[in-house]
Amino acid sequence: MDTTPAANPPANTPPVGTPPTEAPPTETRAPDFTVGERARGRALRRAQLPWALGGRLAGLALTLLLGLTPAGAALVTTTGGWFGGSRTAGVLAGAAALVLLGQALQLPFGAGARTVRTRYGLVTQGWAGWALDAVRGLALTLVLVLPLALGLFALTAWSPQRWWLPAAGVAALLTAALSFLHPLLIEPVFNRFSPMPPGELRAALLALAERDGVRVRDVLVADASRRTTALNAYVSGFGATRRIVAYDTLLTTAEPREVELVVAHELGHVKHRDVPVGTALGAVGAAVAVVVLGLLAAWRPLLDAAGATDAADPRALPLLAALAALLGALSGPLQCTVSRRIEAKADRHALELTGDVEQFVAMQRRLAVANVSDVDPPRALELLFATHPSATSRIAAARAWQAAPEQRAPERRATPGKSVV
Repeated sequence: MDTTPAANPPANTPPVGTPPTEAPPTETRAPDFTVGERARGRALRRAQLPWALGGRLAGLALTLLLGLTPAGAALVTTTGGWFGGSRTAGVLAGAAALVLLGQALQLPFGAGARTVRTRYGLVTQGWAGWALDAVRGLALTLVLVLPLALGLFALTAWSPQRWWLPAAGVAALLTAALSFLHPLLIEPVFNRFSPMPPGELRAALLALAERDGVRVRDVLVADASRRTTALNAYVSGFGATRRIVAYDTLLTTAEPREVELVVAHELGHVKHRDVPVGTALGAVGAAVAVVVLGLLAAWRPLLDAAGATDAADPRALPLLAALAALLGALSGPLQCTVSRRIEAKADRHALELTGDVEQFVAMQRRLAVANVSDVDPPRALELLFATHPSATSRIAAARAWQAAPEQRAPERRATPGKSVV
């Protein structure tokens, strides 16, 4: 399928005999997406939605069932008994059981969504590779969850009523630490990264970052093609660990100028300090969530429903997990709203940095078509689940920016189609 954006047709020439005072017909613009491309993205969204939404609802339902009934307490008691029945055994075995049950429940939903994406040509990985990734994800989750559960119940043993005070501070620190360590420890578990070979594109990306005043350590290529045909790039890390990362699928599919536009968008996140600000907000959010969790977990009706005596009882573990999952689900739409605004600001930064509206539109079109995106999803789904504006919204915003140069930042104004030097 041709992914080259259609050129704007020239204004029609008035027919012979047209009075000189009559204006020529208004210039029309070819659609950014064909009827077939829109239908394909819509069909993929409809086919995936039952699996994606079903997985979320099933996971939340299981967590609430275990947390708000004696079933969770029985699970902790039984699994802890297999390892001696001590308090520590109950905490570790109960936490592991909750993780294993949750992951097992998600497998059929993940497999269903993967099957749909395979039909649309978005999956290149075999089932064995997918299963291996699932095992890696499970192992990583256990490595993170088990020490956290042990530390949490050490605090509840210290004070069943005030454990959430120090726990809130620990949650904030851990959120910040994980944000910093993610590109160093977690990303390499699922992808291999190699330096981009020297050449015009690498030099252009580094020059783009330098012109934007962003220091990056390197430009890396992620072997995303082992799993998918989707296109993406991002900037990760802080300070000395910051690097530009491009999917190999993007480099082999998109034009170099389009790759620059994608990276310019990602540099916008760095310039706006989205990662440190997001990390700080996430840390505050985690602390607030722990405080709310502590107050709810002290409510006697909930403890009675869960079959636990107090927050220090290992049988309260499923209740704490259920309350945390419920808080996360309720805050999801707000997080999505904030994310969409952040992404829109990064789009504007890419336009101010490059001044290249037409290539920005071409890049958005290529990403949407290659990723089989629904370019204009239902408003309700966008409000609830979308972390990025739709492709049509982003293209419309770019053209509005082009049409209103007086609203641009003075130091960033550029001639459309020209790079800011």
